[in-house]
Amino acid sequence: MLKGKTALLGVTGSIAAYKIASLASMLVKQHCDVHVIMTENASNFINPITFETLTGNKCLVETFDRNFEFHVAHVSLGQKADVMMIAPASANMIAKLAHGIADDMLSTTALACTCRILVSPAMNTHMFNNPILQDNLEILRKYGMEVIEPASGYLACGDTGAGKMPEPELLYQYILKEIACEKDMAGLKLMVTAGPTQEPIDPVRYITNHSTGKMGYAIAKRAMLRGAEVTLVFGRTSLDPIPFVKMVPITTAQDMFEAVSGSFDEQDILIKAAAVADYRPSHVAEEKMKKKDGEMTIALERTTDILSYISDHRRPDQTICGFSMETQNMVENSRKKLIKKKLDMIVANNLKVQGAGFGTDTNIITLITKDQEIQYEIMSKEMVADRILDQVLLMRQK
Repeated sequence: MLKGKTALLGVTGSIAAYKIASLASMLVKQHCDVHVIMTENASNFINPITFETLTGNKCLVETFDRNFEFHVAHVSLGQKADVMMIAPASANMIAKLAHGIADDMLSTTALACTCRILVSPAMNTHMFNNPILQDNLEILRKYGMEVIEPASGYLACGDTGAGKMPEPELLYQYILKEIACEKDMAGLKLMVTAGPTQEPIDPVRYITNHSTGKMGYAIAKRAMLRGAEVTLVFGRTSLDPIPFVKMVPITTAQDMFEAVSGSFDEQDILIKAAAVADYRPSHVAEEKMKKKDGEMTIALERTTDILSYISDHRRPDQTICGFSMETQNMVENSRKKLIKKKLDMIVANNLKVQGAGFGTDTNIITLITKDQEIQYEIMSKEMVADRILDQVLLMRQK
């Protein structure tokens, strides 16, 4: 995912410094070229050899290292990097960054950096809450650096509160967000629906389907990485939340309708990938439940057609994409839905084809618009998500 990208990690003197070894390893596994610069104090917590072993690159500590391969080290790395992350960032380093002090290799390189700088503070909670430190963080934000809010918890010093560096997995997500994709969706607001809805019959049973939410989650994640502001409205799934995406949990089709219709006016794009239950027990179900020969019959009514409602209340500049899951006559049935629901595009797949449909990590789709049909071979759902987003962007440019 990060092949051809260069990440520059700055490590300062904090007990959390050891965690950056895990971050470096995660990046290397994604084929990222990782360089590490440490302050002298940081080398008291973790040995530079650790980073050299993990990254295959020399770990820099001294400003004037005669053995370094670049002619002017701080300028070379500052220009080569696609992103720089300083984590853990001490109060001292934050003050240097805020006021342009360059008196060691790390602060000098940061001043010469031409890429985005991400700063992850890690320190005693009283130091973090000190108004001087907070003012310095505001200065960093003013200059375009992204400050990663620290976690709260038990600190190494024995205090409890804000100041704990986030886990390497979250820091890794920040770097992915910054450099994994071209930001061709920057400035767009996208809403995605994912997963199944559940329509309760009684306190124990409900009507649902086999949707796992994987396709909708993949679309939301790829759109976020491409720079969109994403809202994910999702039914019950076993999937982990997506960082940097607004997560809106729902249960019933009515919940989903209210979540979508309530904020659709703020969106540029809606992609409905959720498998909404078409029927729910009637509002008078309790009165109409009947038992005959030990079997129960339940009166059903249709759930709200979300796409039809949204299409009838859309603005001309909004783009709406739906999904069609068929078992026969896939293209013909999907095109009928496209026309009936007045959609810009529909993503069609056949549930009987191996590698497509619910619960898989792959999909086989046909993108159908008013003027064309584009068929794709089997791909991962992440790749499918990108093809869908590519086509949405092309339609919006016309």
